[in-house]
Order: sequence, then structure tokens, then C-alpha cells
Amino acid sequence: MWSTLMQAFSKIYERALDRKGGVEALNQLLPVVLSRDELAAIPDSCYLSMIAKGINQAGFNWQVIENKWPQFEEAFLGFDVEKLALLPDTVWDAYLFDTRVVRNWQKIEAVYKNAVFLRELAEEHGSAANFFANWDEQDQLGLLQYLKKHGSRLGGMTGRYFLRRMGKDMYLLSRDVILALQHAGLDIADEPSSQKDLKRIQSCFDQWHVETNLPYSHLSKIAAYSVGENYPADYVVERMGGS
Repeated sequence: MWSTLMQAFSKIYERALDRKGGVEALNQLLPVVLSRDELAAIPDSCYLSMIAKGINQAGFNWQVIENKWPQFEEAFLGFDVEKLALLPDTVWDAYLFDTRVVRNWQKIEAVYKNAVFLRELAEEHGSAANFFANWDEQDQLGLLQYLKKHGSRLGGMTGRYFLRRMGKDMYLLSRDVILALQHAGLDIADEPSSQKDLKRIQSCFDQWHVETNLPYSHLSKIAAYSVGENYPADYVVERMGGS
């Protein structure tokens, strides 16, 4: 079985420690992971805002969108899910002429469709936050497939980044994470997309989670820092805020 050949995560952790300069330096680079109760307490408007931000940053300069975000919040009514889901078509059409937002119809339409999506989740689960908070971390593949099927423009890395940014315990599949998995003995493609590869990756992280009791978010970050280009920890903090 492939799992019996996997490298112990302790070896990966040791490499990351050595490359980043010790425990304190590495720890400051690890993302914040919220509990299920904390995730469930976040207003649905914040989830919609983060979804919209990720979609608008895709293929665009991230910092430009970040700087402009207060204008997005104003234009889209604080991303109030109920209000946006019920806006008439004429209001949505008007966003194409609103300089406060990116005037791209696909991105504007995605705000509407995802507002409807979150509203439906709230009707079924009490809030969209409850839905995201209570999805099992051992079925991240299932959650991402659900987002891709029922949400708008939430496939690929957009859905993963959204969940990670909200504090959901998620592993990411960056180039360095994939390289670390391969170095650890996992037989996967350089750009894994098949169900076989994705299930292997989930199983690998499950195994490491049991071995270390570390969050999935931390496991993938540590794995990424164990390989590839090595930037000093303080440089990473300055550029990425340690997220």
C-alpha cells in the first residue's frame, strides 16, 4: 500500500524548522485556525465578502482589490446575503457602471449567485456559517466539490483560499505542497486533478493529522516550507502576513 511508504511527518517538520530558523520563526508563519464554534459565529455576510474578494482577486492584482475592498463593501450593501439575493435585475445591471467595483459581469453575477447560494444554505442549516463550520475536515474534497457544484466560480484554488482565509482548517495544494507530498512518497501528478490523486492526498493529510494532531492548515504550510525556494521567515511575514 502507498501509505506504508509515506515519510513520517516528523522528517518534513525537521526540514521546515531548519529552513525557517527554528520553532518560533516557523510558528509565526502558520495560519490561524478557528474552532467550529468560532466559524459558526461569523456572520454570513463575512463569508460572502470573502468569497467575492477571492473571485475578484483571481486573475487580478491582489493588493489592488484589497485596497479597493471598502468600496466593494459599500457598493454591495455590506454583502448582506438577504438583501443581495433579493435585488432586482436592474440593480445588478447598474453595477456594470459602478466605479466602486470591478466592472466585469461574470464577477458581478457571481456575487448575486453566491448570495443566493448562501441564502439557501442558511435556510437549510440555520446559517451558511453553520454549514461551513460543521463540514468534516476529513472530507475536504467533498466540501470543495460541493462548492464547485452549487456555488459560482468557486472551483479550483478559489474555494480553498476562501475557506482557509475564513479560518476553516484546510490544506492547500500549492506547487510546494504537491512537491512535498511527492518527496514524501506519494505517487501523484504534478498538477493533481483526478479523483484518484485527490483522494490519495486527502488520505495522506489524514494520516499526518493522526500522527501529529496538527491542523490540516498547519500541515500543508509546514510541508510547503520544507521544499522549494526558501525565503527568510521575516520576509514571508512582511509579504504575506504569515497567512
